[in-house]
Amino acid sequence: MAVTVARLFAARSGARAIYRAPALSSVTMASRHFTSIKPIYTADVTATGGRNGRAVSSDKVLDVKLTLPKELGGPGETGKTNPEQLFAAGYSACFQGAMGLAASKLKISLPEANTVRAVVHIGKDSTGGLGLSVELHVSAPGLDKEATQKVVDLAHTICPYSRATTGNVEVRLSVV
Repeated sequence: MAVTVARLFAARSGARAIYRAPALSSVTMASRHFTSIKPIYTADVTATGGRNGRAVSSDKVLDVKLTLPKELGGPGETGKTNPEQLFAAGYSACFQGAMGLAASKLKISLPEANTVRAVVHIGKDSTGGLGLSVELHVSAPGLDKEATQKVVDLAHTICPYSRATTGNVEVRLSVV
């Protein structure tokens, strides 16, 4: 059942809207399904200056300068990163962790030398807006391709990034 954000979450208090989580553990809005979580860890990063600015985590461990890639009309400055690279780093690391859990569940010994290379594309979608697509290239030297594929397939159902992108971002998985 599709419901509006206003009807589901917003309650007015003076001039300021107060947002409250619904009593249900998940909500469907405009054909999208959202699942509530109980946070175990929270990353807190503030960006300033947009794609030509800086992103700094609340604990100051992450402090990166950002640049808009030349392909998107920006300066593409050397020594600076962009949101697509940061997303690729996060997704590949998270997926590799999910592979470890998947291998354990499947009772498959995953080689320590396994790697996940994420390639994140940004481009125009069918509506003329910008969208993302992702390729995950997995290597597990010493593990046969069939076993690696089983691990990858299960990891794709476990990884929070994979779960978050399902239905929103095209993700192609390959075992190399």
